[in-house]
Amino acid sequence: MAAGEVPVWTKLDLVLNAEAEYANSYVEVDVWVDLEGPGFSKRVYGFWNGGKEFVVRVLATAPGEWHWRSGSSVGDAGLDGKTGSFSARAASEAEKAANPNLRGMIVATADKRGLQYADGTPFFLLGDTWWSVPSFRFPLGEGPGDPASVGPDATLNDYVALRKSQGYNCVGLIAAQPAWANDGKPNSLQMEDGTWVRAAWKQPGTESAKDMHNEGGRPFEFPGKVPGFEDVFPDMDRINPEYFKVLDRKIDHLNEQGFVPFIEVARRDTGQAWQKFHDWNESYSRYVNYVFARYQANITILSPIHYDYFEQTIPASEYSVPIEIALERHGKPPFGTLLSANPNPSTLVNFGADSWVDLHQSGNVREHYTYWYLTEIHQSAPTKPAINGEPYYAGLHQLGTPYPLRVPPDSREDRYYVRSGLYGSFLSGGLAGFIYGAEGIWQSDIEPESLYKMWDSFRWQSGAEVRHLKTFAMVKGEAYRQLEPMADLVMPNKAGPDFAYHGWSYCARTPDRSWFMLYFEDQAPLEAKLRGVDVGAKYRPRFFDPRSGQWGEPGDVLTVPRSSVLVLPQRPDTQDWGLMLERI
Repeated sequence: MAAGEVPVWTKLDLVLNAEAEYANSYVEVDVWVDLEGPGFSKRVYGFWNGGKEFVVRVLATAPGEWHWRSGSSVGDAGLDGKTGSFSARAASEAEKAANPNLRGMIVATADKRGLQYADGTPFFLLGDTWWSVPSFRFPLGEGPGDPASVGPDATLNDYVALRKSQGYNCVGLIAAQPAWANDGKPNSLQMEDGTWVRAAWKQPGTESAKDMHNEGGRPFEFPGKVPGFEDVFPDMDRINPEYFKVLDRKIDHLNEQGFVPFIEVARRDTGQAWQKFHDWNESYSRYVNYVFARYQANITILSPIHYDYFEQTIPASEYSVPIEIALERHGKPPFGTLLSANPNPSTLVNFGADSWVDLHQSGNVREHYTYWYLTEIHQSAPTKPAINGEPYYAGLHQLGTPYPLRVPPDSREDRYYVRSGLYGSFLSGGLAGFIYGAEGIWQSDIEPESLYKMWDSFRWQSGAEVRHLKTFAMVKGEAYRQLEPMADLVMPNKAGPDFAYHGWSYCARTPDRSWFMLYFEDQAPLEAKLRGVDVGAKYRPRFFDPRSGQWGEPGDVLTVPRSSVLVLPQRPDTQDWGLMLERI
């Protein structure tokens, strides 16, 4: 490779050093470069990185010569008028095979139903919930990691290696939990007037909040501005770059291993105190832009809020105000990064159809009656891809302690609950993929008193079965994006209670009725019928085992009778099964 030449879609740090001293560089200084390259001409914003250092992160979206010129909001001679250039080359097929992220940013397909890399290669999202990746709970080690090393001394590298071997390509994380620490105070804290200061996960063995620092400290500086809680809730206008430098290295490792991090800037429990004791719109929009600028040149999906619960926070509409300000001020991430959010019950409900959301999600409502939110998204305009981003957690025991439908972890029923979310969500309209989760992992439990240590939860069979959804979905390649959710075509399709995972059936078909995909939950009736088929049409049935990921042999041809109602073949047993009908 020629000197200064880099593969496309590879992050470059442009480092600028201010000449002047600033009392609070995070608040006072905006820095950018005007970047020009083949088919590209945009202003790309940077961030303060501590001391007098500012960084603008860029990448080349196409091979060729790239040039940049810097500027700032303060007219600093060290930040303004600097210039530079670099050359980019196309990545080789071998390089892309080793790391598919060299294919580019994740974008929506042309039909807005699925996802793909920028070069058009399909991307079916299979993720896991590792919300605490920025913290010490996921220590960064050396090298690619070893799945066999997943245990008490495991590193982030080892967990990544395990999930990579199981077909995953995404992990969800929250960039900062500013008010969380095991400080002897209750994990949930409110002011006398009811204002929430934090609603944190409880650290096992204590009545206080989980520690979420890393080697760089905590994400914001103390003392804070919340009266009486100055040592709990930090000053949200004084950021600590050292904390984020640790996260930078972890995001880089995930990218190097072919993973696409889904990075959320903050969890909703910061909202009330942040809004009440800071200049909310300015402060929050500044932070959104800061996180976006740090990770805009990584291959990621970004989120301006983890809105997992509408209580203990401000309304979603009041988050959208500073989010829109951030996007108006700096624009959407310049290299095409999708914006999404973890919602409750869906991003469509929380933020609306015409919002800043590029990738819709459902989440935090878990039982099978809630998969419908993905159908609502599928039927809404404008069309956007969708996933279930936080469904039933394997081994679920918290989140309404005890969880009313709790079953033993990694039991037959527990694995089945996970599969209900996988296949029920997909056929309800979540065609872009799915994010798995498990107790012990989502809250990164490592304490001796933990009910489930996260390294044990990583070994649960349900996590290994997630990859089979892709086998099911892509049996006909990318044709799955044509599927339209129509659960009512199956009769009966609701032979169980709403608040459950048993007895329901799902269906999606292509508009020309040539292909039907069905999923029967455990305990669904063995005798079922299908409407919405053409009289006289002939279909070849084929069952799918979601436990093994294997398609069975094609069955006898079925002919639709004059009644236009097709009697479906009985599935092999009362467990959950998938079924495909293909017209011949």
